[in-house]
Amino acid sequence: MDKPIRRVAIFGMLLFFGLMIQVNYVQGSEAESLRNDPNNARQYQNVFNSPRGQITAGGEVLASSSLTGKDNPKYGRTYKDGLVFSPVTGYFNGGASKVELAYNSLLGGTDKRITHQRWFDTFIGKKAEGANVELALDPDAQRKAYQLLRNGTTRRAGAAVIDIKTGAVKVLSSSSSFDPNLVAPQTGEKGVKVLEQLDGQRGVIQPLIDNGMSQTFPPGSSFKAVVAAMALDELGMSSSSTVNTGPLILPESGNPLPNSHDGGSCAGSAPLLGAFAESCNTSFARIALDAGIQKLHDESSKFGFNRHWSIEPLVKPAESDVPLSYVDANGNKVTTGRDGTARSGIGQENVRATPLQMAMVAAAVANDGKIMQPYLVQKVTTKDQKTLYEVDPKVFSEAMKSGSASQLRDMMRAVVNEGTAKNLIGQNIAGKTGTAEQGAGLPNARWFVGFSPIQNPRYAFAVVTEGSGDGASGAGPIAASIMAQVRRK
Repeated sequence: MDKPIRRVAIFGMLLFFGLMIQVNYVQGSEAESLRNDPNNARQYQNVFNSPRGQITAGGEVLASSSLTGKDNPKYGRTYKDGLVFSPVTGYFNGGASKVELAYNSLLGGTDKRITHQRWFDTFIGKKAEGANVELALDPDAQRKAYQLLRNGTTRRAGAAVIDIKTGAVKVLSSSSSFDPNLVAPQTGEKGVKVLEQLDGQRGVIQPLIDNGMSQTFPPGSSFKAVVAAMALDELGMSSSSTVNTGPLILPESGNPLPNSHDGGSCAGSAPLLGAFAESCNTSFARIALDAGIQKLHDESSKFGFNRHWSIEPLVKPAESDVPLSYVDANGNKVTTGRDGTARSGIGQENVRATPLQMAMVAAAVANDGKIMQPYLVQKVTTKDQKTLYEVDPKVFSEAMKSGSASQLRDMMRAVVNEGTAKNLIGQNIAGKTGTAEQGAGLPNARWFVGFSPIQNPRYAFAVVTEGSGDGASGAGPIAASIMAQVRRK
């Protein structure tokens, strides 16, 4: 071969190999970044062209994809018992919420952990299949919770159950819910309009905002568990310390702060255990006044109040608060005063909490003061069962001392055995009742917050329902039924 021809041939081969390297780089290493580039319109056209991974819990498939028989969307999304599970699964229609949002790239097959394993498939243009997401939920308990919450009120209601040893969320339920099948990809423009209507809905009941972790309520006397923890941990008290349970006149307004009753432990003085069991408002208002609003705020933060945190990527529970100040009707920032501090000590004033937050309070009591990081997703696996993610339980906080937690467990047991929740004797649960006023003409927020079993507890829970009456009757029996189902596993 002539020398010039040989040079041209070598140069041509170098160009060929350079082209192959460039193609490999673009279709392999750079495929995901190019696909997700905001200037790439095809990502929005192709989002429905591949099967999305399943969402499962307890061996049940809760969300799956199937062919629609259309070109666009090629794949739809189907949700089992959508009203029951949507507070956790969320929805997917190109946009997403909850777990569908948190694990969107894994479910959609675009995550690097999938595309890098399937490099050759990407190179030849074969779509990477989405991974499957396994939830920590107990499906039967979730169904039971939804049924009970729906039947327990015509207003809002929510429930949360946590495994105190791992942080696994076994129940996260809401009476206000929506069916994600109505907004799934296969519903087209009709589904888009339904989602817009749900998103634009005003009023107290908002289906897209679940009552388990995304809505806050005044916790009422269930918050006395936090105040009691502060008294035991920081104020040198024990469950046998004598406290004043008699009448209290608020220091600024001169108005009385009443107890629900003036007999028994609330007649003038009692051990802290008795004041807690019978929920004497004046005792816990005095403890809050002695500590001050800053101390109450700081101690509640150990349990998760006053903090922004994520339960899963991009999924943040609503912030529960014990505020140091508030904005009044005129838009002015006002520091929480002494009267407000007293009312904050009984879970009123501007104190707000989600059921998930109050379940975390109970978890600290049941787990020797330690709260494990709550989580919804247990594991993520590929179609061929390779594990891409598996939860590693972590400590959320050391909320209180072990000895204080032990005393508070006895105090919660006393609530059922001799206090405000004697109607729950024999149900194998312990806890604290709460009945919070929400303003003139509004129903009470009725709470029961605690742990189960009574001895050697494994689960912490919180239930809130809105309606007339108190927490013992309006939330306690619901909590007992939910926990009976949870304990069957």
